[in-house]
Amino acid sequence: LLVSKDLGKHLLEVEDLLQKHGLLEADISAQTERVQALNAAALKFSELEGYQPCDPQIICNRVNHVQTCLEELGELASKRRKELEDSRQLWAFFQEMEEAETWIREKEQILASKTCGRDLSSVLTLTNKHKSMLGELGSRRALLHQAMKKGEQLLAKKRFNPGGIQEKMREVRLRWKKLEEVTGLHQQRLQEALNFFQFSAETDDLVAWLQDTYRIVSSDDFGHDDYSSQALLRKHRAVVEEVEKHRASVLALRKQLALLAPEHRQGVDVQIRVVEVEQLYGEVVEVAVLRQQWLQDALAVYRMFSEVHACEVWVDEKEQWLERMEVPEELDEVEVVQHRWVGEEVGVDLNS
Repeated sequence: LLVSKDLGKHLLEVEDLLQKHGLLEADISAQTERVQALNAAALKFSELEGYQPCDPQIICNRVNHVQTCLEELGELASKRRKELEDSRQLWAFFQEMEEAETWIREKEQILASKTCGRDLSSVLTLTNKHKSMLGELGSRRALLHQAMKKGEQLLAKKRFNPGGIQEKMREVRLRWKKLEEVTGLHQQRLQEALNFFQFSAETDDLVAWLQDTYRIVSSDDFGHDDYSSQALLRKHRAVVEEVEKHRASVLALRKQLALLAPEHRQGVDVQIRVVEVEQLYGEVVEVAVLRQQWLQDALAVYRMFSEVHACEVWVDEKEQWLERMEVPEELDEVEVVQHRWVGEEVGVDLNS
């Protein structure tokens, strides 16, 4: 049993052999106590004085032989345990390599079937899932590093065929390297998709704002009097300031488009979208300029109407005063009325 060359062909078999070897070691330990007791009893016969049933030397030789055999048995047991433990380390190493390859294959299949999403929401969801996968990758990398160290330790012992160990380590390293490359490529594609959908969302927001602003600046409401026209003009000037602030965002669209991945920036739809935004912005600016001029014209007209109305009121007042005026008969009273009339004329600028 102890000189057997069967060291197992897989981890479970080695574990079974180690368990059986443990029982054998326990049996050897129990027999060692019995042998030592028998040897001690036998040596007493070699120490007898007088009659000796056997030659003491024969007894001593026999005891030494049994002790030597027992020691050899213990050495064989220790040697076999070491070999079995080394075999367990070897097959444990191969099992860890197999588990690593299985895990790598699963992740490769997942990455091969993954898309980059259809909109901003799905891309963000996939990005979060990919971050979780990167965390798993980091944990698995640490485990794989430990397994590789075990492989190096097995090679250093030089008790097993190094070819199989080295080949398995090389295969796993290559597959791991490929997995990291595929993971990095997928992460890059996710980032490119995220940049594209963020660009599209920002462009859509800009278009919606420009459309709302166009409806505001194209309004035909110019007020109904001086006060309302002034209020509309103030609001319009605030809108014009906002339009000017958005000029940089519109001009930056082409730069942002150039930074997108080729598969995204070369699409006809996205290029047309950028042109539409630029044209819409130009229309908003043009209509805003016209509306500001129209508001200023309306304000000027309402102010003129206000001044004309003031003149009409003044003229009506003077007509009524003249109609009611009586020419005094006394010279002094005539001079007073004359001074009053001249003062009223001086106080009014009819040309205004």
